[in-house]
Amino acid sequence: MQPSVETLVQLLESYRGRDKVIRAACYGSQLVGGLLSRKSETDVPSRRLGKRLLLFSAQLSHCRTVLRLFDDLSMLAYSHSYGLGAGEEDAGVRFVSVLSNVADQLYYPCEHIAWAADAELIKVKSDKWWLLSTVLWGTSLLLGILRSLRVLLLLKKKLGRNERDGGGNSRSQIRRQMQREVLSVLSNMADLSNAIHWMPPGFLWSGQFPNWLVGLMGTISSLVGLMQMKAGDSDGTDSPESLPPPIMRNSPGVLLE
Repeated sequence: MQPSVETLVQLLESYRGRDKVIRAACYGSQLVGGLLSRKSETDVPSRRLGKRLLLFSAQLSHCRTVLRLFDDLSMLAYSHSYGLGAGEEDAGVRFVSVLSNVADQLYYPCEHIAWAADAELIKVKSDKWWLLSTVLWGTSLLLGILRSLRVLLLLKKKLGRNERDGGGNSRSQIRRQMQREVLSVLSNMADLSNAIHWMPPGFLWSGQFPNWLVGLMGTISSLVGLMQMKAGDSDGTDSPESLPPPIMRNSPGVLLE
């Protein structure tokens, strides 16, 4: 079996790896589908394929939403193990990380309620719960960006001290850590742009992204997540950069142009 195929199989055998692959396929389909659906009206086959890809993307998003019904305990275990961040040396990183864990933990029940309302399992309106889950997701992403920027600042200071002391091995390790934090910032910013797009009308650029741009931002974030996982940067729990977006419902106002 080819090494690339073996790598994909290994990814799909783990829950977290499978989620990242589905996420990449979801946003990749939305990117390509969004571009094809913008073709000239005379190019009927391309537009038809584009709409099918958008519907496929919506189904993958729904699949991830259902799978996240079982993520609360793993997130709770991670939050409990982190606690108040006693292992962190910097108070700023500790404070932001705790707030981020709170936002992540609250995200799941809000999304569950919204999903149950849309599935008509409970008699409540789902709109406010989707909005609340989006706000929590955006808050987590923003806190993740602040945390990474703070860590980058601390690593830059540490790198300067090591250069003066002549620590070659530690310098290369610090640079690798800085690269991972830069990738986390890139991933979070791409997801945050989508989170703002899903906010109510009138908030910054909410509702202004076409399908292909939403797909592009999500694809960038998903590819970064796969790179980090391959590099062993994943800890097996939902971190701010991997916390998923609310379900993309397959209605004309959301997915189909």
